[in-house]
Amino acid sequence: MTIPITVFTGFLGAGKTSVILSLLPNLPKDYNVVLLKNEFGDVQVDSKLAQQSSLAAVSEILNGCMCCVLVGQMQTALLEIRDNYRPDRIIIECSGSAFPATLAFQIRQLEQDTGGDFTLDAIVTVVDAENFAGYEDTSPTARMQASYSDIIVINKWEHVSERDLDIVMDHLNTLNDDTPKIKCQGRNGIDPELIFGLQSKLFLSKNNEWDTIHDEVETITVGGKGIIDHHHALQAENKAIEKDRLIEALGVLSRDSIWRTKGFVRLKDDKWHIVNWAFGRYDLTEYEGDAPTAGSVLLTVMGARGEVRRGCARFVAVLCC
Repeated sequence: MTIPITVFTGFLGAGKTSVILSLLPNLPKDYNVVLLKNEFGDVQVDSKLAQQSSLAAVSEILNGCMCCVLVGQMQTALLEIRDNYRPDRIIIECSGSAFPATLAFQIRQLEQDTGGDFTLDAIVTVVDAENFAGYEDTSPTARMQASYSDIIVINKWEHVSERDLDIVMDHLNTLNDDTPKIKCQGRNGIDPELIFGLQSKLFLSKNNEWDTIHDEVETITVGGKGIIDHHHALQAENKAIEKDRLIEALGVLSRDSIWRTKGFVRLKDDKWHIVNWAFGRYDLTEYEGDAPTAGSVLLTVMGARGEVRRGCARFVAVLCC
């Protein structure tokens, strides 16, 4: 049986995980999906959320991008998923700064090497309608993601005016006029029939045109061994965080230079919470698993290279004062 693979790409904070999870309730109960997720940082966050869903399994590749630094690990992970789960479908969620050409070529190679055990079904790009006009200007990767895709999913469009949404659509049509564009319907997500079974024709032949650009993104871990200030680290290790203090600290992050912050925080209710922050908006979700760190904070902060450390310093100063 051939296992179709759907690759989700999209810039940092576009909402890829939320869109993927919203698909699951719309699938038959006996339809098994395995998620292979890739992140730059070393903090498992979205996979913890995903493990509480109806996914058959979640696998995560951390500390690099599998379209460049970790090339080869994806093939190994896919073979393990095939052997251990034999799912009806594999969904790959790229890191926010990944251009999926290299991943697509690896999948194409696996198609040949395994005699058709895998097939690249579709590349889906998730676009954050609220912030696309901003990060499109500064990110070549974001433009490439939108340009080379089988489907573009418009996320967070409810947060913008009709005029601003028209501007986003104009930009997307300039980058990629032929690819269908569909709106994500909030928590109802999107109909799987719209993005499954497409049998992608992208990246059938390899050439030197596809260069991956990662210099635009810097990642720093706050908490555990990665905290950037020893004095504040000691404070963070020994006390839970006030919720109001956390919200205040998130408020000092600049959406122009800090694009994504996510991880775990132990609040004064002595419960761990998953923090998801992107471009000024955040969610707090109670986490019922084992403590992810000995301290009270474990966060990954991603943003413009050369700006993240300054942003982290301001964030930690407010969080731990």
